Amino acid sequence: MSFRARLILAYAVLWVLILALTLGIAVYSVNFGLYGQVERTLLRYVSEVAELYASGRAGEISLPRSGPVVVSFYTLEGELLVAPSPEFDQRVPKPYIRAASTTPKPYYAPYFMAAYQAIPGAVVVVSQDTRYIEAISATVRTALVQGMAFLLPVGALLIVLAAQLSLIPLHRAASEVERRGPRNLEPIYYAGPKDDLGVMVEKVNDLLRELKEAQERERAFLAEVSHELRTPLTSLNGYLERLSRNPQDSEMLERARKIAAHTARMVQDLLALARGEAERTVNPHIIHLGELLRQAVGEYPGVRLRMPPRFPEVLGDPDRLLQLARNLIANAVRAAGSPEKVEVRVWTVKEPTDNPPDPYESADEARTTSTPETRLPKQPWAAFAVIDQGPGIPPELMPRLFTRFARGPEGGTGLGLAIAKQIAEAHGGEIRVASRPGETRFTVFLPLLPEEE
Repeated sequence: MSFRARLILAYAVLWVLILALTLGIAVYSVNFGLYGQVERTLLRYVSEVAELYASGRAGEISLPRSGPVVVSFYTLEGELLVAPSPEFDQRVPKPYIRAASTTPKPYYAPYFMAAYQAIPGAVVVVSQDTRYIEAISATVRTALVQGMAFLLPVGALLIVLAAQLSLIPLHRAASEVERRGPRNLEPIYYAGPKDDLGVMVEKVNDLLRELKEAQERERAFLAEVSHELRTPLTSLNGYLERLSRNPQDSEMLERARKIAAHTARMVQDLLALARGEAERTVNPHIIHLGELLRQAVGEYPGVRLRMPPRFPEVLGDPDRLLQLARNLIANAVRAAGSPEKVEVRVWTVKEPTDNPPDPYESADEARTTSTPETRLPKQPWAAFAVIDQGPGIPPELMPRLFTRFARGPEGGTGLGLAIAKQIAEAHGGEIRVASRPGETRFTVFLPLLPEEE
């Protein structure tokens, strides 16, 4: 059953329930009103009759001896004393008569209603036939049923029309969603109010937008990865061709091994990043951070290195930390456009901040940062910063700087910073970035080894 059919059926059932409830309330209101009016009239009448008898003016009673309202008298023991006619059948049972007092009381019977009150030496009763009330109630009930029999189909038709009109935006949105697919992720057009349907369409549009951006990032990533892999694979193929002609060429063999190892490491990084396993592949050793950075800087001739005479020691995976440094340096060289515009600095700090005190500068200018202050333990930290003199990071790129596949204007695979962030966090540290026009610095904080006492 379609949503439209279920909605119309629910409204139709609700309409029938409303009509039935209206019928019941109307009939009950008519009966309650008529019986209430008769009761009030009889109680007032019997009080007047009792008052006249008590005052000795019984001859002033003008009640007819037959008709809708009749008067009868009973002894105090409950025996009928005076009746309006021999066929009188509106008798009140003896227990009620015996319990009569000077306060008027009502009595209900299936076809009549009475009010009785004690007077000196007797009980006076005023009664009225109520079968006409049932006739009126039946007439009203029949009229209401006939009217509702007419309103039922009319209301059902109006319900169908209202449902059709109210569901037009939903049908349009549903048809738009049905036309969407992996090759069509355009937003859904919706011109209605911002009700529940409007919010739902807005959320679907957000999802489609995210899916489209994810597809575009993946396409760019695949293109970049294929480009990055093509170069070493081409070089490897060339070295293998030379080795096939000269198997004794040890230099070519060593180059082929390095390229194969570099390519295998790149593929491994891609798989680890995709699986979120970079933080689970750390093999810790005691590392002289200065020596490790000297090795990373040596792979990029022209990059300057400034560090203290005593190298800070950290506990970490040398291969992973070397990869982190390479990623940051390669990113800085690509952003600055030249290795000579990149510098790596090493020092120690008491607490990580976005703009840590730099012993190599007399004053530190304000920079726009993208990382919030985090609550790392207060302990000595090793810090090394990769600083480039590039144009700076665009503000719109800051929130997603460490996101996978997020690429800046200088290009790249969009994986270097994401991998670097995972490696730093896997070592119990973090990366902070600060940027302004003409300078960008990535500062890595790693926990120092505790000094032996």
